[in-house]
Amino acid sequence: MTGTATREILKLTARPEVISFAGGMPAAERLPCELIRGIADELLGGARARELLQYGQTEGLKDLRAELIEYLGTIGLKAADEQLQVLSGGQQGLDLMCKAFLDKGDVVLVEDPTYLAFLQIVKTYEAIAVGVSADENGLVLGDLEDKLKKYRPKLLYTVPTFSNPTGKTYTAENRKSIIALCERYGVVVIEDDPYGRLRYDGEEVPTMKSFDTSGTVVFISSFSKTVAPSLRVAFAFGEPSLIRKLSIGKQCADVQSPALCQAIVAEYLRRGHFYPTLEKSIAAYRKRKDAFLAALDAYMPDGVRYTRPNGGLFIWAELPKNIDAAAMLPEAVARNVAYIQGCEFYADGGGRNTMRLNFSNSDEQRIDSGVKILSELIKSKL
Repeated sequence: MTGTATREILKLTARPEVISFAGGMPAAERLPCELIRGIADELLGGARARELLQYGQTEGLKDLRAELIEYLGTIGLKAADEQLQVLSGGQQGLDLMCKAFLDKGDVVLVEDPTYLAFLQIVKTYEAIAVGVSADENGLVLGDLEDKLKKYRPKLLYTVPTFSNPTGKTYTAENRKSIIALCERYGVVVIEDDPYGRLRYDGEEVPTMKSFDTSGTVVFISSFSKTVAPSLRVAFAFGEPSLIRKLSIGKQCADVQSPALCQAIVAEYLRRGHFYPTLEKSIAAYRKRKDAFLAALDAYMPDGVRYTRPNGGLFIWAELPKNIDAAAMLPEAVARNVAYIQGCEFYADGGGRNTMRLNFSNSDEQRIDSGVKILSELIKSKL
């Protein structure tokens, strides 16, 4: 086991002079500090204070689960209480899914590239992640079916909306086809959706779960990117029998998610803060995304390709084949710019000439300066 590249690079970029495109953090100024403070003060000063500081149900607070049912309805999903499990961060849901399904030597299919922490989780269960090719529409269906036949995987892991790391979004038709294939081969799909509400351009694409008629998809989402990361409030939505397995696994992990944090998010949703506050964040992030793309267009040399996401927090860059982004990273940090090397996101360690770039946590001026410095470094390698 090793630490994730994201966590390690954040140690290097703690210095204020470093322009970091490495993390996936919301902008600090977009965190709703006063709203959360007001809710917390009321909760701890009210009749429920002792309840919220006591042990509670593993499945989560009833009032939060009720709010989650309402919230899911706003994105086209109809849920029942027994289909929900509150989580301590979306990543816990990924861990509990692996705990429920995987034995040593089992295969999990993932998009190539995919979320690096999920690859690490798979390793902890001594299972094997196998990458599936992707294009502008989503997963390449022929490659997916070939690997479903060859490996007989237990799970398919996807981040279909504003993917981490590429920022891409699967089309509706691609989502339907993936579900149909996984139904045919008896494979459970994890739909990881931490970024789906962060849309800046284009039309909404229905969740994969909305096309699921047989219980094939488990939908996992989080409020880390849309409310506050440190509250660690997330949830899984799936068939009751499967959700029960996650609840049992969570009992062995942390017993319950902190009740106070759950209550804060429940009140935040109930009082109608979520969408109005989110709209302000979307406006700010859209400007930063546009500034980042404008800087890339202005400064990057020929031969560098990058995605143009309609939402999320990331842009994916592919450098000329002769440039090793991992080997170049210390030089970039020495010039006070940081990113995440793309090879960390590949199941087979490929993608040495790629990088993930975050635009949410730097203002437009720092974005322009950082991209210019990074572009000059890349030009020096050509």
